[in-house]
Amino acid sequence: MISGYFRPALLVLGVVAALPAFAAPGGTQYPLILSNCGQQLSFAQAPQRVVSLGQASSEILLSLGLAPRMVGTGVWFGPLPEALQAANAKVPRLADNAPSFEKVAKANPDLVTAQYTYHIGPSGEVATPEQLTALGIASYVSPSDCEGKGVTTTSNADGSRSAPFSLALIDREINELATIFDVQATGERLLTQLHQRIDDAVQKVKRDQPKPLSVVYWFSSTRLEGDPWVAGRNGAPGYVSEVLGLRNIIESDEEWPGVSWENIAARNPEVIVVARMERRLYPADDVDKKIAFLRNDPVTRELDAVRNNRIVVVDAQSLNPSMDVVRAIEGVAAGLQGASPAR
Repeated sequence: MISGYFRPALLVLGVVAALPAFAAPGGTQYPLILSNCGQQLSFAQAPQRVVSLGQASSEILLSLGLAPRMVGTGVWFGPLPEALQAANAKVPRLADNAPSFEKVAKANPDLVTAQYTYHIGPSGEVATPEQLTALGIASYVSPSDCEGKGVTTTSNADGSRSAPFSLALIDREINELATIFDVQATGERLLTQLHQRIDDAVQKVKRDQPKPLSVVYWFSSTRLEGDPWVAGRNGAPGYVSEVLGLRNIIESDEEWPGVSWENIAARNPEVIVVARMERRLYPADDVDKKIAFLRNDPVTRELDAVRNNRIVVVDAQSLNPSMDVVRAIEGVAAGLQGASPAR
């Protein structure tokens, strides 16, 4: 049995219409009220103890210089950028995957941030917002996982998007978290850096690519020979394609639909982007096995992308809706430069 505790720093209110976050010129003006994924949150002061669930959520907090306030993390796909690794090493890791509700509560946070409603949501694997509220703990979920995307009370599947993902959702998340923690200047610097990196990558591709290329993004699959989970048009890879002027051959609104290799072969992509991750839940989580399959399977080895060695490897986390999508843009841009078609 976990005993409840009340934290005066946070007041977790009910579900209401959206209210804007307000940041005064000299810093955040408390009480701060904002709406997040259907919840209204009120902060009497900046949170002092935060647990982050999801690598994307952890990376934003670390990038905002908030490691000293992080009392736990969970749900990891792979290593962080080198610049964040030292700070992250000082933060307790509650679990590599999803920690239990009891473990999160034991860390005594006054705020839990989450990358996915899968973990904190109506059917949250870790907790529902109401369970956390009962302990006086606020919860904040990445807007990219609920804006323009259905949140169901009966399923935790990736689902589909009614509106395409764009970096504007991550801009909003960074701005809101920076305001909640009263570190707006750091947030503004982070956003400037991210958008400059995108501009630099786009300029390189425009200079080196004579025409738009067709692309498919392979995340993983339960069996190497089975239907791969490939990116639909509205998720983070769709945004990567739009920014870099690529044409995603998968037109589904689902984020990661399963599509047969025969169907992919019929569309014959010129570029295949393959996800690299540390997770080993499925055989196709291993990037080396994915590439070996592409080069040896009688169907996939005949694809233009494979025959012309246009296989680009990027970190799996960068293909999720997160600030890491900038790394995917940079990685795909670099891969296109190294494997450009003959002019």
